[in-house]
Amino acid sequence: MDIKPKVNLNGKIKPYFYIINFSSDEESLCKMEMKCLFNKVPNVKHFFSYHYIDPSRSPFIKECISIMYTGKSLEDIIHKITTDNLKYEKFKVSYINYGDETVGYENRRNIEYKLGQNIKGEAEMKNPELIFGVTKSNGKWIFGEYKKSEPDWKLHSRKPYSYSNALNSRVARAIVNIAVCNNSNYKVVDPCCGIGTVIIEALSLGINIKGWEINPMIAANAKINLKYLYYKNVITTGTMHDIKDKFDVSIIDLPYGLFSPTTLKEQVDIMKTARKISNKMVIVTFEDMDKHILSAGFDIIDSCSVSKSKFKRYITICK
Repeated sequence: MDIKPKVNLNGKIKPYFYIINFSSDEESLCKMEMKCLFNKVPNVKHFFSYHYIDPSRSPFIKECISIMYTGKSLEDIIHKITTDNLKYEKFKVSYINYGDETVGYENRRNIEYKLGQNIKGEAEMKNPELIFGVTKSNGKWIFGEYKKSEPDWKLHSRKPYSYSNALNSRVARAIVNIAVCNNSNYKVVDPCCGIGTVIIEALSLGINIKGWEINPMIAANAKINLKYLYYKNVITTGTMHDIKDKFDVSIIDLPYGLFSPTTLKEQVDIMKTARKISNKMVIVTFEDMDKHILSAGFDIIDSCSVSKSKFKRYITICK
């Protein structure tokens, strides 16, 4: 989760160019995640930042170029490559199409050829060890090391046990990023962890997380899911109200009585206990629970919503 700025060949801090994508149902969730990771809310599906986030960390980041050179023309980029005597082995140059900045196949191949011819060393088209990305943004050419998201987290959806009402892996991953932002030292708890979707995404990101699940059958299934995906068991079967530890943040997908009756009082009690055991809470609800969140002793920092079929989930950051 290191977001320290990197430097280019001239020792200057270099920016990164990110390309994101989201459906209309998840736009507000994506923007909340970007705000937590980059401290900015993009208005379009691409942006520059001096912070580095591995594209595979977020379900919404698709590509990233670590910018080495910028220029008003392709010739400006070529001049900088030759001036710096750029030399690499087993590299490939790829033109990155996105949004409205699309270029046809023949033009892309021509651009890639011109740049590749001016980089010293042997290119490797099939299995490159390094890919250079080139594209244009607002009329400016940018060139640098390219990385594409490798969404291994999609494999988590193949876990043995899953419920139709559970958060999907993409939403759960974004919520974990929202909860921890860029603090890899956070202690996290999911005190109503269900089948473990949030737990799995947090563990895959290397986050220190523990889970509690009051329903023995669901807890057992969650533990099977963890074992199936080769993650350690961090789930305790029992009520969150017995938790003695203190955590930096709790992530709660608020129970609403699908498997057993859940009263409003029980929901409020969950929030009150979350206030005792954590400094921050990210809570997911099926209805607006703001007044109950406030009554539990939290302040509301930010909120968004995601839709699935006829259902809407509210996601609220509280401290």
